[in-house]
Amino acid sequence: MTVAVIGKDVAVTDKDLHFYEPKDGHGLKHDPFNAIVAPRPIGWVSSRDAEGNVNLAPYSFFNGFCYTPPIIGFSSTSWKDSVENIQETKEFCWNLATMALAKHMNATAAHVARDVNEFELAGLTQAPSRLVNVPRVGESPVSFECRLCDIIQLKGANGEKAQAWLTLGEVVAVHIDKAMIKDGVYQTAMARPIVRAGRKGDYFEIRPEAMFEMVRPD
Repeated sequence: MTVAVIGKDVAVTDKDLHFYEPKDGHGLKHDPFNAIVAPRPIGWVSSRDAEGNVNLAPYSFFNGFCYTPPIIGFSSTSWKDSVENIQETKEFCWNLATMALAKHMNATAAHVARDVNEFELAGLTQAPSRLVNVPRVGESPVSFECRLCDIIQLKGANGEKAQAWLTLGEVVAVHIDKAMIKDGVYQTAMARPIVRAGRKGDYFEIRPEAMFEMVRPD
C-alpha cells in the first residue's frame, strides 16, 4: 500500500509487493536487507592487540549513537580481529572513508593473518593518536580516537544469540582537516565520503550537489 498526500486529500493505491519473512528466505537473487537499509556510513576501524599488532578494517554496520558523550559503534558479523583487539586494549580509532581513499579502504577488507598490518597492505600512513595507543589513517580527513564502552553480542527477538557483536566506543578525541571547515562549520560533502549501498560492492559517493536542507518544524 502507498499513501499519496495532495493538500488535504489522501489517495490510497495498491502496489504489487514482494513480501517475505526473513526466517523463510527472501526469494531473490541477493538478500535485499543491506541494500534497503542504505546508504550506511563505513566503520573504518583501526585497532591494536595486546602484543602490538595493528589492524585496519572496514565495517558496513556503523553509526553514531549518542551526542553526550559522543558514542559510535560498529557491528561485526563474526568475532573478528578488530573486536578481539578492542576487547584486549579497550581502545580504537575510526577513520572517515572518502572517494580518494576508496581503493585503499577496499584493500583493508582483505582476509589476512592476524599479524598482517593492513596499513602497509593498503599503502596507508600510520598517524599517531593523542590519547589512545592506536594509529589513525593519516590520509583520512577525519579520525576519532575512541575508548571502549561495551561489546554486546546481539540476539534475536526469541532471545537466541546471533553471531554478531556490537562494539560501542566513546569518542575522546577528534582530528579534522581544517580544509573541511568553512566559517566554523564542518562541510560534510566536501570530504566526498563514501557510504555502503548493499550487495557485495555497491557504494555511494556523497557530493555537495546531492545535498539539500530541510529545517525541522520545531
